[in-house]
Amino acid sequence: MGREAGHRAVIAAIIDKNFVLITGAGISPVRRRRANIDHVEPMNIVVDIAKEADDATIKAAVESNADAKEALSSVTKF
Repeated sequence: MGREAGHRAVIAAIIDKNFVLITGAGISPVRRRRANIDHVEPMNIVVDIAKEADDATIKAAVESNADAKEALSSVTKF
């Protein structure tokens, strides 16, 4: 359990077979960083973004998708 456990994030890029680049894009408190895929729980929501898009672009894409905006802004703390 880390400080970002239970918070939602967007996968901005797949780095390699073990790591992804995640970000909260200013909507959730998750900072932009590399994360081990074993520590990420995927959801069924897809947002169309370019690989390694900046946070402003990701935030705009999330806000244009109602399901993604609702999912990203909600928090599931354990």
